[in-house]
Amino acid sequence: MLTARIHIDPSHAIAEVPRRLFGSFVEHLGRAVYTGVYEPSHPTADAGGFRQDVAALVAELGPTIVRYPGGNFVSGYRWEDGVGPVADRPTRLDAAWHSRETNEVGLHEFAGWASARGIELMQAVNLGTRGMAEAADLLEYSNHPSGTELSDRRRRNGADQPFGITVWCLGNEMDGPWQIGHRTAAEYGRIAAETGRLMKWIDPSIELVAAGSSNADMPTFGDWERTVLREAGDVIDHISVHAYYEEVDGDVASFLASGVALDAYIDDVARIIDEIAVETGSTKKIGIAVDEWNVWYQTRFNEVDKAPLFEGPWDARPRLLEDEYSVTDAVVVGSLLNSLIRHSDRVSMANLAQLVNVIAPIRSEPGGPAWRQTTFFPFQRAAAFARGSIVAASLEVEAVDGGRHGEVPAIDCVVTLDEQVVTVLVTNRSLDEAAEVTLAGLPTAVEVVSAETLTVPEGGDRHTSNTEAAPDAVGMVPLAARVDGGVVLVTLPPLSWSILRVRFS
Repeated sequence: MLTARIHIDPSHAIAEVPRRLFGSFVEHLGRAVYTGVYEPSHPTADAGGFRQDVAALVAELGPTIVRYPGGNFVSGYRWEDGVGPVADRPTRLDAAWHSRETNEVGLHEFAGWASARGIELMQAVNLGTRGMAEAADLLEYSNHPSGTELSDRRRRNGADQPFGITVWCLGNEMDGPWQIGHRTAAEYGRIAAETGRLMKWIDPSIELVAAGSSNADMPTFGDWERTVLREAGDVIDHISVHAYYEEVDGDVASFLASGVALDAYIDDVARIIDEIAVETGSTKKIGIAVDEWNVWYQTRFNEVDKAPLFEGPWDARPRLLEDEYSVTDAVVVGSLLNSLIRHSDRVSMANLAQLVNVIAPIRSEPGGPAWRQTTFFPFQRAAAFARGSIVAASLEVEAVDGGRHGEVPAIDCVVTLDEQVVTVLVTNRSLDEAAEVTLAGLPTAVEVVSAETLTVPEGGDRHTSNTEAAPDAVGMVPLAARVDGGVVLVTLPPLSWSILRVRFS
């Protein structure tokens, strides 16, 4: 059995945990919107056509901000198609995902859906096929009170008050040759700077997210960030990181060490931001927006699933990227959440990609049920309980094989403090060894408020998932934890993500 000691220093707060860290993403892709959040014919649909069974799961999940409408989709999107009377909206081809977009759901509908659930809207603009003028028009339409053609058009279309959108993404993955309107770093940096400048002249209160690298393995990674920061650093407020991980060819050791890779990726971008700040003499703090992250089986999609779909008919809601997540996937998602929280001093926001059906924690079927995937649980618990400040915690534990990442700690943890409650989020990366963990450093008067774990269920294995037929096969289960002599003792199962909440006085 593994042993580990986590020494917590509640007096050493490192940073506040940003509430925007627990964001999500809804793209007009596959069934994320149509038969995902929106299905007028569904038995639970409300007057606006939105599924209330899905909405209830979204409320339980607890996302704080949602990125919309893409993604690759946005680089070919005409925002005007999604406003005005629905009967008058055009149907168009979406070349990014080989689909037909009916535009039944647009800005008004989705902004209303998010607002009704207390979720902040994060709007992306098209810098692929369009540019400065269209981005400025969308901002004026959305945020200007009245008295101009665009703001009054919004009012005629049913929104008397502005949407008040604060966070705006300047395009999407513009470094990628798969992106509609793909640009070089210099080309993108200039259009992002000039678009952002114009947008802030219209509404100085907004925050702008520049597109960083699509992943850390891009050949332009690093140079892209430096160029964009030099061109647009005085205008933007955040620069994006996109990070997806998968188990390839049975290399589970590397997969379980994905959090180590995300740690390094964020640290590299933070160093680049600091480097360019010194070079340019800037004192502005630019945040890192990890506005796409998740487990995504891209290799399988690109090598097996993509070709027949993209060679077939242009469907209005094709089944795309509907990954079914296992226990292993959920443990990795938990470790990625640990990494994001650990970097609360640099990561200003993050968006789990995506929300429903498309590589998502929630699945639904047309006319049928909705259910929680395994990855739902670590996100929901972290969003609910990882509040307040991240505090210092030192870890003593053996190393395990991390595959291509080398040796990595068998246990990964992060600790937050909210008033007198410490929350410990901890991953056991070992496939076959439990871990005896001691939590020390807290005052002697301690009480275990709650302790739960997600691990392999009885009778299952690491590949067990939640399905339409068995929606509750995997979930959080109670974890035995006790106080002994002022320390907390707990045994973590192999391959698990756990959350412990401890009160002290």
